[in-house]
Amino acid sequence: MLFRRRPPLLETERMVLRLPEHADHACWLALRVESRAFLTPWEPVWAPDHLSRRSFTNRVYWAQRASRNGTALPLFLIRRDGMLLGAITLDNIRRGPAQSGTIGYWIGQPFARQGYMREAIDGLVRHAFSAMDLSRIEAACLPENHASRGVLEKSGFKYEGVAQSYLQINGRWRNHVLYSNLRHDRRGKTEVR
Repeated sequence: MLFRRRPPLLETERMVLRLPEHADHACWLALRVESRAFLTPWEPVWAPDHLSRRSFTNRVYWAQRASRNGTALPLFLIRRDGMLLGAITLDNIRRGPAQSGTIGYWIGQPFARQGYMREAIDGLVRHAFSAMDLSRIEAACLPENHASRGVLEKSGFKYEGVAQSYLQINGRWRNHVLYSNLRHDRRGKTEVR
């Protein structure tokens, strides 16, 4: 008899973090459209079909496959009342001597600066260190994205440096500041540049 692993379901105080589902398309579409101007400065340029049902369907299938294969954990932030707030992904999961992964995230404009993303990051990092046995979680953001830097620092991430031309954001190659959170971190507080 073949047993399938259950999809991960992470619970925080105010949310459930779970894989995207096909039924989420309408909520996701509405939130992305409503938050487009808010997100544009911080994200890669959206593909012409970014908001399409087909693209979303592909995203759902990728999330299921990546989670099953252990290469990524893409989760939607669902408030306890069922409202979609945003998403967080643990990606580039590397096993063996590295035991690490990289997080990326976005939150809809109506829910920004209410502590949801910090709660999600804390929940995902706790899951990554305990259930997944990772040792290092990395994150990167634009130097001027003070909200993202702040949430990482409040979640225990430490500044590590700058990566030149790290990602294409809003159509341009951009430098990013790098952060990490270590399962057994003895570094103490670091000075942010």
